[in-house]
Amino acid sequence: MTRNLTCRERAEGALWGLLLGDALAMPAHWYYDRVELRRVYGELRELVAPRNPHNGSILHRSRYTPRNAEADILHDQARYWGQAGVHYHQHLRAGENTLNLQLVQMLLDDLATHGAYDADRYLDRMVTFLRDPNSHRDTYAEEWLRGFFERRAQGIPLRECGVVEKHIGGLAGPVAVALFHHDDPRQARIAAHEHRELTHRGPAMIAAVDAVIDVLLPVLAGAPLRDAIDGAAAQLQNPLLRHSFALWGKLDDLEVVGRRLSPACYVDEAVPATIHLARKYADEPEEGLVANTMVGGDNCHRGAVLGALLGAACGVEGWPMRWRDGLLFQPSLPARRARAEARRTQMRGPLAS
Repeated sequence: MTRNLTCRERAEGALWGLLLGDALAMPAHWYYDRVELRRVYGELRELVAPRNPHNGSILHRSRYTPRNAEADILHDQARYWGQAGVHYHQHLRAGENTLNLQLVQMLLDDLATHGAYDADRYLDRMVTFLRDPNSHRDTYAEEWLRGFFERRAQGIPLRECGVVEKHIGGLAGPVAVALFHHDDPRQARIAAHEHRELTHRGPAMIAAVDAVIDVLLPVLAGAPLRDAIDGAAAQLQNPLLRHSFALWGKLDDLEVVGRRLSPACYVDEAVPATIHLARKYADEPEEGLVANTMVGGDNCHRGAVLGALLGAACGVEGWPMRWRDGLLFQPSLPARRARAEARRTQMRGPLAS
């Protein structure tokens, strides 16, 4: 069935998966004690709200102290930093996305409005969004966001505020931009890296984006997901893909993501963990996102990338209707302005002749 999906249908499925992977894992985010995770939530197969206390939270060890008002992006949520047991996403509702994916939602809205990607416009909108105290209710902002706004508060131009990074959370935006250019593989890769460079710089993030794009683009073009992974790995060009994914598929998920690979956020192991789960559950997208959620760690951002890969393979219909109905932000793939203008030109041609 998936072989008959159009490229756009695959991109739409990937977009839904990007948001669903994050929303499903959101209540279980950064649980490293998987026994405790199951005690609190059981097996997470539904979109649910987070619960306090989060006994694995490390917010009690952290303080949020922006340089000045221009660097303040957490507003009234900052008071929870330094407290024990606080869930990172305590105020989010069932089916709601974490802050990183809320920025993707903002990006999708911008693309739908303008029909074209513009990096400077995105940065302006991101700043406006995060400086608004009513824009979001998430208690946690990732290190890259804090670093970006610290640099902005020093008067550094927005294009130069991105920091050298290594967290898988930096892949959600580039994947969304690549999906916008789903039928133009060359531009998809270029635009994904342009977007990455705004916020997540450095060789680790370049390799991470390339690893995901090397798998995603063939699947959008119709290749089976496992074949796309094996093909990209066979090139032996990206160190993040040089793993025994076929062998790992025979092992328990907690053995692979927990012992052989860390469930943490760093791309050197988070990207291989994502690729492993994508290969193992290529034909079972729902089970794949559940498995990702239950291995814990940075399952939100790993789940977003995994959801995009599984969604590209299965299309929107591969996701359970109860999940689609429960997702608070209902995504749609924006149409590119150039393509829409080309269609209008084609329509005018026969009339003019």
